[in-house]
Amino acid sequence: MAKGHRSQIKRERNENKDTRPSAKVSYARVSVQKACFVLDAIRGKDVETALGILAYNPRYASTVIEKVLKSAIANADNNNHMDVSKLYIQECYANQAPTMKRIRPRAQGRAYHIFKRTSHVTVVLNER
Repeated sequence: MAKGHRSQIKRERNENKDTRPSAKVSYARVSVQKACFVLDAIRGKDVETALGILAYNPRYASTVIEKVLKSAIANADNNNHMDVSKLYIQECYANQAPTMKRIRPRAQGRAYHIFKRTSHVTVVLNER
């Protein structure tokens, strides 16, 4: 059972709000495993290096993650008034989103399932 009045609980929850700049893309049409290959390459790096890595990475997930990273940089600049040259990627992760299930007809009346996996990609920045 929660302690205190509902407004008091909300006030305490809002005091602990995360103020780090971040960006998130929901229902990205890339599997979590494939997105994590790219996210592992940029985790902990400064944003200029990460953008360079993403620009020359041949994977499809890198284009999606590049857009999310640019959005997080813009959020840090416009909303939090942070210096872009001092930013680095503190957290980046991909969570599983709903899977689209499709059926492919095969020989002799059989049907194979095709799973079109999606993910939620989050990038959190911080200042050094």
